[in-house]
Amino acid sequence: MSALVVRALERELLVYARTWRGNVFTSFIQPLLFLGAMGLGLGGLVDDAGGAAGTDYLVFVAPGLLAASALLSSAGESLWGVMGGVKWMGQFNSMVATAMVPGDVYGGLVLSTGVRSFIAAVPFLVVATLFGGVTSWLAPLALVPTVLVAMVGSAVLSAYSVTKQDDSTFPIIMRLGIIPLFLFSGTFFPVEQLPDAVRPVVWISPLWHGVEATRDATAGGVDGVTALHIAVLAAVLAAAVPMGVRGFTRRLTP
Repeated sequence: MSALVVRALERELLVYARTWRGNVFTSFIQPLLFLGAMGLGLGGLVDDAGGAAGTDYLVFVAPGLLAASALLSSAGESLWGVMGGVKWMGQFNSMVATAMVPGDVYGGLVLSTGVRSFIAAVPFLVVATLFGGVTSWLAPLALVPTVLVAMVGSAVLSAYSVTKQDDSTFPIIMRLGIIPLFLFSGTFFPVEQLPDAVRPVVWISPLWHGVEATRDATAGGVDGVTALHIAVLAAVLAAAVPMGVRGFTRRLTP
């Protein structure tokens, strides 16, 4: 990691320190509302009907919501946020007018998404523990796949959004891409309940790997499969970064 990437990260975090109040709902309150509504509200009905995957529904859904909320939060920042940086407000253009190159800007953006997801995930994990949704002392390890999910989302979506001249396709991506991932990546019910033809599609989803690894940590089932899930997330991130660097370079180079 170059020193200029760190400076780009510093810049993003300084902005976040001044604007975090505007993101309180999406980053902190919304995930907790999901936890209360789905984990406690719907969870009581599911448990009365026999539970999910042999465990309390709150224990099942809490880690899924942790990872899925990280993806949802990073998606908006990486779509409309990047469009603002290159076109509406133009701060990315100002950054590359310094010693920074476009790859530094991109790297700082992806890293800052990971840091922000970590900041949001910690209180969620604490509240989930107080509610009884966490059953293992290994739960802090869930922060690793959660951060990776957010960074993967940022790396992929930023690489896409920087190539666009307007945001007309962004709502489509959210409705037909991110929301279905949120619903069908094992967040709310076991993937085994899906039709056989659909499961392979879910298995290639980075969010599914994040949900599974997060659930392993909060339930104390960390093993080699957990490491494989994390390795897949790291591999997707490594594959996306060069595309993002090329995209930012083409867009921000005069």
